[in-house]
Amino acid sequence: MVFEGSTVVVVGASLAGLRAVETLRAESYTGRIVLIGAEHHLPYDRPPLSKQFLAGAWDLDRVQLRVPEKIEALGLEMRMGHSATALDVEGHRVEMDDGTKIDFDGLVVATGSHPRLLPETATTGTEHVLRTLEDSIALREATKVPGTRLVVVGAGFVGAEVAATCKERGVNVSVVEALPVPLERALGDEMGAACAALHTDHGVDLRTGVGVARVGADRVELEDGTQMAADVVLVAIGVVPTTGWLDGSGLEVRDGVVADSTLHAADDIVVAGDLARWFDEGLGGEVRIEHWTNASEQGIASARSLLAGRAEARAYVPVPYFWSDQYDVKIQMLGHPRPQDDVVVVEGSIAERRFVALYGRDGLLTGALAFSRPRQLMGYRQLLENRASFDEALAVTRSS
Repeated sequence: MVFEGSTVVVVGASLAGLRAVETLRAESYTGRIVLIGAEHHLPYDRPPLSKQFLAGAWDLDRVQLRVPEKIEALGLEMRMGHSATALDVEGHRVEMDDGTKIDFDGLVVATGSHPRLLPETATTGTEHVLRTLEDSIALREATKVPGTRLVVVGAGFVGAEVAATCKERGVNVSVVEALPVPLERALGDEMGAACAALHTDHGVDLRTGVGVARVGADRVELEDGTQMAADVVLVAIGVVPTTGWLDGSGLEVRDGVVADSTLHAADDIVVAGDLARWFDEGLGGEVRIEHWTNASEQGIASARSLLAGRAEARAYVPVPYFWSDQYDVKIQMLGHPRPQDDVVVVEGSIAERRFVALYGRDGLLTGALAFSRPRQLMGYRQLLENRASFDEALAVTRSS
């Protein structure tokens, strides 16, 4: 538990870290707050980097999460452009890349994630990734000429959004996905196929079920021997939690930082955002979520847990939500679906690219997916919060 006159250090100055410091102040914490951010920019929003900002429709001001005056009003000590390099849990101390050591009474770990790269044997080192403002600016510049041949490696949400944005800018887009259908692990076969059709509808050359063998100066070679011409290559094969600075700290690091149901990784240390692997009491197991809404909600929850103390903090049990804008379709998902879940389209049709589908497993409603049906989708949030049965959810749909 932190107290007046104490110091809270927040490592990570993106969405989760910003929400944490805002919550500390909103909950009347008047002590010292140190915000450490590896980038020189003030906290900014990442989803537009593959959409509006990449397209050139938004400038930097619209991407910033808060105007400078609101950041200043929080009364923070800002250590921007510097990374944390080590953590001493017992000594309550963070070490930074400039050699500075900062003692803390409470710590929020929110260093997020970084792009997964191709194996060294397959890369030339000239491929683009997309995580930062600079990444988005570089990709926009590289694809500014209509007809540029872009190959996107990976058809997850970032790769799919970049494909859609660049296609609408007149770029010649190809997408390579190692799975049989895009987003198979997140949405299952049928709904992953619906996402695939969305891109082929718009003329994207989509290659699935095949990986990349190597990237050359002007082409991408696939594992089946296919040669694809490429002026620009984007690698979008997922992210890795940024936890290297925690090596030897004593925290449990296992595909993220392991925490209890209250987001505590240690008595005075909480986690938030992409790297948080916490025990979800609703699921009865560990979970790690990389979506915007979770980072926002978890930043708030982690700050409250830190203020309450480990013994009194409340469990964090969210209903996950994410969205993705591709072409003229808004894809939205609620819940924790798995690829093997039963799926029933309850409204609209896949062919029209406007529908709602429900997911069920072991008799329970596990998720709801919508293509351009935002209002209808949100009607299922309460059912998911209440752990409604799959039959109950289907009955509600039939009666509406």
